[in-house]
Amino acid sequence: MTDNHQLEPTELDLRMMRRALELARQAAVMDEVPVGAVVYQGERILGEGFNLRESSADPTAHAEILAIRQAAKALGSWRLANCSLAVTLEPCPMCAGAMLNARVQTLVYGSDDPKMGCVHTLYQLCQDTRFNHRLQVIRNVMAQEAREALSEFFRKLRHNGTNGKVKS
Repeated sequence: MTDNHQLEPTELDLRMMRRALELARQAAVMDEVPVGAVVYQGERILGEGFNLRESSADPTAHAEILAIRQAAKALGSWRLANCSLAVTLEPCPMCAGAMLNARVQTLVYGSDDPKMGCVHTLYQLCQDTRFNHRLQVIRNVMAQEAREALSEFFRKLRHNGTNGKVKS
């Protein structure tokens, strides 16, 4: 979709976003930036993840990447055609690129990311016609809840008087 028409989330998309928000809360408990992701095909959850960059010392351990890896393993294929991915925060260039490479059909995301978002905010990677695949994008799904989880996390970091391990 390259026009300005905003797709609406289905009840299934909303249910998967609620699960992604639960995963984001798990990340926060582990002092990770609270981002959660779920890959699903119909009602079936194929993979899920939350940020583990700090605890795994792995710059690629974003929620989306972890969920995509699990989903590919579950399907026995790197091609995630006919799959959707729900994530609480607009994907960065690495994660958006992974979704393109995996041929994810639909991306459902919560809050825009003014620092790294490359689906809508800083760049429209998933809609770039120069790539051989494009995703349907449904944005701002439960965005307020996603923003609140992030705000609460960073507020606690500042309140604790440390910059924390998280540098974002």
